[in-house]
Amino acid sequence: MVFAHDTSLSLQAAVALVNSALDPVTISTPDELDEFFADHCYTGRHDGDQAEVDAVRAIVPQLRELLTADRDAAVAIVNAMLREASALPQLLRHDGYDWHLHAIDADRPFAERIIVETAMAMIDVIRADEMSRLAVCADDTCEGLVLDLSRNRSKRFCSVTCGNRNAVAAYRARQADAE
Repeated sequence: MVFAHDTSLSLQAAVALVNSALDPVTISTPDELDEFFADHCYTGRHDGDQAEVDAVRAIVPQLRELLTADRDAAVAIVNAMLREASALPQLLRHDGYDWHLHAIDADRPFAERIIVETAMAMIDVIRADEMSRLAVCADDTCEGLVLDLSRNRSKRFCSVTCGNRNAVAAYRARQADAE
């Protein structure tokens, strides 16, 4: 495992949220946000209304900026995010998870908690000098983000769809060259 469990979960959720804003948009209703909340093991306050959906969608550009920043720029963004939220890191144990960090109260708005949890996860990424674990999809037609948690750092595409499209294109190019 590259990162602590809570760090990996937060990074996966942030990448999924950023990628959800690409065409087609996959989080635009309260039901879709409910699914995201459950899929990414969030706890705490969840209003489940359109205002919350809009607030969560509004943070996507900020998350994308952080997740695609170079290491030094990411430090400034993380510090600003934590300062703005008055984050106070504390160790907590809940819902079957052993001790892990939270830096914002569970009753704060969901979008604010996503920002802080992502910033806290990025602290580990920055400190471990593992910014290369985050990248933009290698598919020239895609702007999706890739989180590579593999041992051999081989993940290049944001989805199976992008990987398959590129494999087919490479196969066809090889076949054309062979003719």
